[in-house]
Formats: sequence, C-alpha cells, structure tokens
Amino acid sequence: MSGLAVSMEHITKTFPGVKALDDVQLHVKPGEVMALLGENGAGKSTLMKILSGVYTRDSGEVRIFDQPVGDLNTRQAQELGVAIIHQELNMCQHLTVYENMFLGRELTKGGRLDVKEMCRLAKEQLAKLGIDDLDPMTTVGDLTVGRQQMVEISKALLINAKILIMDEPSSSLSNAEITEMFRIVRELRAMGTAIIYISHRLQELHHIVDRVTIMRDGKYITEGDFNSFTMEQIIANMVGREITNQFPRDQVPKGKEILEVRHLNAGRMVRDVSFEVYEGEVLGFSGLVGAGRTETMRAVFGADPKESGEIILDGKSLTINNPEDAIRQGIVLAPEDRKKEGLCTKLSIRNNIALPNLDIICKGGFAGKINKKIENEMVEKGKNSLTIKMAGPEIEAGSLSGGNQQKVVVAKWLARQSRVVIFDEPTRGIDVAAKVEIYEIINQLKKEGVGVVIVSSEMPEVMGISDRVIVMCNGRITGEVDPRETTEEEIMTYATQFGDNAV
Repeated sequence: MSGLAVSMEHITKTFPGVKALDDVQLHVKPGEVMALLGENGAGKSTLMKILSGVYTRDSGEVRIFDQPVGDLNTRQAQELGVAIIHQELNMCQHLTVYENMFLGRELTKGGRLDVKEMCRLAKEQLAKLGIDDLDPMTTVGDLTVGRQQMVEISKALLINAKILIMDEPSSSLSNAEITEMFRIVRELRAMGTAIIYISHRLQELHHIVDRVTIMRDGKYITEGDFNSFTMEQIIANMVGREITNQFPRDQVPKGKEILEVRHLNAGRMVRDVSFEVYEGEVLGFSGLVGAGRTETMRAVFGADPKESGEIILDGKSLTINNPEDAIRQGIVLAPEDRKKEGLCTKLSIRNNIALPNLDIICKGGFAGKINKKIENEMVEKGKNSLTIKMAGPEIEAGSLSGGNQQKVVVAKWLARQSRVVIFDEPTRGIDVAAKVEIYEIINQLKKEGVGVVIVSSEMPEVMGISDRVIVMCNGRITGEVDPRETTEEEIMTYATQFGDNAV
C-alpha cells in the first residue's frame, strides 16, 4: 500500500520462551484513527514498542510515510514523527507544564534557559488543541489526570509528531475528561495526524474510530472499517470465540450480614458513610471520579486513617489502624493503581503472590521457613484460575501486560480465606475475555459466602455485575439502587447530588 503513515509487514518478535509477535501486519493512513484491538498479551504493546523504537524486530519490514526504516531507537522514532502516550503517564509531577513539554530539549538564550520563549511556545501549542486556559507555569502535579494527558499530547505535537500512539488513554479519566479527549482526537485527525488507539473500552470506539486492526495470541487476525463490524464480531475476533454474556451475574440467596460500616469519616472525601455487605451478594459503588469511593475503601482497609466511625465484621467491632490489621482480620483490597499500590513490579510473579501470604506459607510464622509446596499451589491456583499469560512465575511482574498485572493483584488475595474482598476498578485496562474471567471469580466468591465490594467507573459494569449499588457524590452516599430495576440516568442523578439529598 502507498500513501500510508505506517506500514508494518511480517513482523516477528521472540522473547525467551515466548513468541510475542508472529507475522503481524499493521497499516495506518494519515488523518485516521486506527483502533488496535486484542486481549491482554495479544502483542499490541510489543508491536507499538517496535514502532516507537523501544524494541527491535526479529524480522519483517517497517515503513514510515512510505520510507523503509531499519531498527530504530526511541530518538530516531521521534525524529520520524512517532510519539506514544502511555497508559501510565510519563510526567514529572514536580515540574511545570512548560518544563515537562521541553524536558531534554530546553531552549536557551545567552547561555541561560529561555523560560519566556518556552512558555510562549507551550501556550501556543496548548491553544491549538483548544486548551488556552492552562498556565504553562502550573505544576503538573496540581493538574487532573485528564489535563496531564492533554499536556503530554501537546508535548508530542511540539516535536512534530505525525503518528500518535494512544495506549488506554481513557482508563483514568472522568466522563467529562473523556469527552474532552475525544474532541482532541478529532482535532488531531483533522490536522492529518495518524492515530493508533489502543483501548479495552469497546463501547467508546464508535465515537472516534475509523478502522480497526485485531490481534490474537501474537498474530494478525483481521482489519477493516469499524462500521463493517458488529461489536459481537469484534469480540469474537479478539478472543477466538463468541462471548454471549459480557456481565455474568449468578443469583445466590442473600445470606447474613458480614460487614457493617457505621458513620465512617476520613477527611473531606469520606463523610458519614454507612453501608452493609451480605453473604451472597456483590455490593457495587458508583459515582463520578472524585466522589469518594476509593477513599472510603482505603479507610475501611486501613490504608488511610479514619477520623471516626465503626467497622463491624461478623458482629465484632474491629480495630483497623493499617492494612496489616485489615488483612489479618479478613478484609483485603485490590487497589485501583496496581503499579503503585498493588504490585512490586521488580519482584517475580511468585514473590508478588507470596508476599502478603507469608503468614500462611511460612512454617513457624513470618520468621519461619517457606513451605514451597503451599507457595507453588498458590501460584498455580492464581495462574490457572485467572489465566495469567506468562513465560513462568519467576519473571518480573512489571514485564507483564497491564491486564495480566491486574490478574496477579487479584491472584494474591484469592490465596487467602478472606471474609471481605474489595475490588477497586478491578477490570481497568483488561480485555473483554479477561473481564469475564474476573466476573466469574467474583461470582465464585459470592457463592462461597465471601462479602464482595466492587468500585467501578464503568456504568455498564457496575450495573451488570452488582446485586445492589450504592452511589456516592462529594464524599457522601446519595443513593442506593437495585441495578435490575434502575437506569443509568437514575444513577447519574444520584451521582451529581452534592449532599443535599444524601441518604
């Protein structure tokens, strides 16, 4: 094909024990949004790392604007116009907007940094994307995630990026920020930028996507106009089978009360919060970003200090001053930020699963000798029940795809006989098939009488998997609904009540 911004043909890449890419192709035109779709571990990230110069290919041909290129490094890829916006933004939080945008290529005048010119150019670039109210002197750490993402996009365009790779760009954004991000994508498309858009949120694709390329197990499956596929066809091509129910919810008789939280207060975002969790049900927490859902769960788990309130488990009032207290007494939390709080990315998968369970696998307590048999059983259970794609349990957890990292976070808690399992955004960055696997694990916990709490920003998910939904806004509970008898509109109404009618 001629006139392409990106042409990748017969790309192969092998790592020790794993063939990550096997004869893969990708074609992207200038001024179009190409969705690159596939399950976690399908090879999407590996392919993009080859395009952006992080990895070298074993074989195959790469052409950028019809020109064949050899093995690239990251600087050479940037010089050719390739930029990538990662799922975990690579921003220096303590630096200003303009400092981030010019990091590594600062402008000087008379032997000194030309701050005035860098601020002018930064503001000019931001204005091109319709962001003319952002002061380049603002510290990036003071911005919302959505605004930080806009800064990173502006930084990419400042180096004349013509090919923009967006990896799960909406995963941490509020609905308003997603709408703004879609506007930016349309602006870039109109400017002739070729955009490769990676997302597991399939429902958002129809807003911006022109064509799709689908991968599975390191292989190219198909490509075509987005409108020529049904969503069922896209999912079937991604997973190799038809998924008839994206949100399986098993009906289990409601049992006794397991957990009761009374009048919990923990800073501005947790104000007089009370709720109960019962056997045989999944309790969902919904609300907009910043509603206080995560802060509530962190206070229950002891990750953040509570000011007042009572936590009662199986009729017994608990003293929880830290996560160790919560874990020991049967309450565990899979946090929303897996890299910062859920995983030790430099440790092996085996060590990540074993670390919070040393009291179980060590003879004679924490100071005792590790029982390898129990440890191996834990690792195998996590690997098999969650279908974690890995070369082996000894590889670093940070080397896994985002979705498989999330599975490791869940796996370490499945090893314990906990009474309450809290999932905070458990399927963020996870593909459709892996989501269903997580939902089946949640259903199994429900059947076993475990109290399950799920916090989710995806409305279809929280309505599809929960038996009861609590809605929060501005640190308070504003509503409680039965997901089978409510609508997204009703939940959004509760999610935008700023406390006046809180229940």
